[in-house]
Formats: sequence, C-alpha cells, structure tokens
Amino acid sequence: MRICSLLPSTTEIVCSLGLRDSLVGITHECDYPPGINKVPVVTESLIDHTDSTSIEIDRHISAAIHSGSGIYKIKTDVLKTSSPDLILTQELCEVCAVSYSMVEASVKELKGQQTVLSFEPIKLEGIFESIEKIGTFTNSEDVSKPLLKDLRSRVSNVQKKVTAAQDMPHVLGLEWLDPPFIGGHWVPEMIESAGGIDVIGLREEPSREIKWQDAIKSSPEIVVLMVCGFDLNKTIAEFRSARTGVFWDNFNGSIYAVDGSSYFSRPGPRIVDGLEILAEIFHPALFPRKHSEDDWIKIT
Repeated sequence: MRICSLLPSTTEIVCSLGLRDSLVGITHECDYPPGINKVPVVTESLIDHTDSTSIEIDRHISAAIHSGSGIYKIKTDVLKTSSPDLILTQELCEVCAVSYSMVEASVKELKGQQTVLSFEPIKLEGIFESIEKIGTFTNSEDVSKPLLKDLRSRVSNVQKKVTAAQDMPHVLGLEWLDPPFIGGHWVPEMIESAGGIDVIGLREEPSREIKWQDAIKSSPEIVVLMVCGFDLNKTIAEFRSARTGVFWDNFNGSIYAVDGSSYFSRPGPRIVDGLEILAEIFHPALFPRKHSEDDWIKIT
C-alpha cells in the first residue's frame, strides 16, 4: 500500500501502526516521528510565517481566506510521482491543512484508483476511532487494537486518579495568543478529564476567538498556553512578546506553557500525552512529573 498523509496527525497514526515504509507523501508540517522528513513532501504553505508573531500570522491567514486565495497548496507534480493509492485528509479546519475540495481536485489528476479517507474527530473517542479506521483499512488491526487498548487505558487511569483530587482548578486553555482563541473540540474534554474545569471552552465545540474581557470574567486560576502549531520554545517566546493588556497585567494565577503542536493540536496518539501533561500540571501530588521540560514548564 502506498499512503499519502495530508495531516501531521494521520502521519503519526500511520507510523504508530508500523506503516512508516508505506508512506510515499506527507505534508510540510509533518515532523514526527524523527526522520519523517525523508518522505516526499506534497504540500506547501502559501504564507511564510517562520518569524511572524501570532497577530501577524492571524492577519495573513484572515486576509488569505477573505480573498479566497487559500493558505496551502498541493504540489501536484510530487503527488503524481508519489502515486498513492490511499490518501488521508480532513474537512474539519481549513486553517489546519489543505481543504478537502483541493484534495478532490488533485486526485482527479492522478492515474489509477485512489481511496480518500477523511477524518474529523471532535473528541478523544473520535481520535481513537480514526486510529481504528486506519488500522482496519490497512489490515493493521494486530497493531491498532493493542495500541488503542493502551491509549484508552491511560485515559481511564487519569480519569480514575483525579477522583481523589481535593479541588478542581479553573482553567483557561489558550490555543492562540493574539488575538486570543480558546482550545476547542477535544481540548475541553482533556481539561476536564485531567481534573480541571474549563472556564470558557465547551466539549466538542470548535476553537473560537474570545475577548480579553471574557477571560477576565471567567476568573481562571490556571492559564495553559497550548498554541496551535507552536512548540514549547516558540510558545514561550510568543507569550513574552504578546503578554500585554489588562488581563495579563491583573492575572495572579499560574501560567503554564506546553508543546501545543505535539500534544494538543494534532488528533493522534500523542494526544494522550497531552492529557497526562495536564494532569501533572493540575494535580502534581497525584501525578508525579513524567514529561520533561521540553514538553511543559511553569512560567509563573
């Protein structure tokens, strides 16, 4: 089987199923597992935001969407050379990856028969169902079933242990800093499963922009910076440059930064690591730290 993965999350799923050698195409954002960049890259961003701040990135994306010019491009020549028979994509977020309509148009230019599988998980179980679906389609149930058993067991273990917590901290999860966006879809479920109370976000609802006044009114005790597409170092740097305004000036709680790109933005196996990271942050007495300072740190 020749697999083209148009999502970092499905690339991680494919590799977790032992199918790394079946990958013939990935996205420009696929960076895990290590060495995956040796696979041909079939997409590119039309916006260069390497050194851009979050507000600059937001403006560029908003302008591109408003003009209808798009954010990403499929390298059709590379896709043709890769000659995939299975293409993995999504319809959930036009900002996160190439659009489904773009994938459909590109597939029409390919020779032979291709199967396109689309994934739109909005909760933890939906992420697990994506793993199950890929495992079934690739005849990898011998790997996917024990993997799913382990992932579900880890989630259950966290949920059971937090019942012993003395209190549930009020948490604001920020997926973007300027303008502020709250974490959506599976993130509120992660916060609640880790023993926190999401002060604004709702389970299975999309990420959305909020006003700083909303953040003030929500009175969080903990703010978790889980910036979409940013690793820990970039998140910290962005926070230091964007930390201005009445909310930050008056916030007296704890602020944590996490590797949002690895553990929160991508609906793949490492989302469970994200859940465990939140548990370590919210209830350190119940969950001794296992993840390194490359994964999360306390800022204040």
